[in-house]
Amino acid sequence: MIFPLITESYHPEAVIIAGGDYPTHPIPLALLRHAKFVCCCDGTAQTYIEHGYIPHAIVGDGDSLTEEFKTKYQSIFHHISEQEDNDLTKATRYCMAKGYTSICYLGATGKREDHTLGNISLLIRYMHAFHIQATMVTDHGYFTPAEGKNQFESFRGQQISIFNFGCTTLYSEGCKWNTYAFDELWQGTLNEAIGDTITFEGNGKYLVYRTFNSK
Repeated sequence: MIFPLITESYHPEAVIIAGGDYPTHPIPLALLRHAKFVCCCDGTAQTYIEHGYIPHAIVGDGDSLTEEFKTKYQSIFHHISEQEDNDLTKATRYCMAKGYTSICYLGATGKREDHTLGNISLLIRYMHAFHIQATMVTDHGYFTPAEGKNQFESFRGQQISIFNFGCTTLYSEGCKWNTYAFDELWQGTLNEAIGDTITFEGNGKYLVYRTFNSK
């Protein structure tokens, strides 16, 4: 599979906005403008609406929304009370039910660090269990889960990190430093692209982070 660069011209199928830091970088803001479908996790809808937009759907348990707000937007508010999954996963299931299999996540990092780590790790679950193409975009770059052999569009000097989630072999082409089946998450950080493509091949799951800018 070929994973494209995420730029201001990228048009995502669906975007889910989580309750972390609201995006400020031009690229994630452009994704919001270009998205075919925008779904807000619970209270994030208030921030999105304050920026002058109306989402296609608001999904969550509603614990961070006022009764007045829920009444005003009852036509697009979808209350899901179960607590087995967090609001990000509830929103993902909702988008999947609408037929979307390629989803960009914004606002999923920042604020509480435990939420950030949990949200990033969920990308592996979404790929493996839900069979969707998931990309988490921040104000600095983007995370992409993958398994097997894949090609990632890049550019010289782009900063790359790869996180191993169960591979016992993990090879690369196009990186400044060769990869291997890292035992620790930190070992795959701070690599660098030497051309316009990078290929990773592993016998399991892994997570790739690419920055918007070169070093």
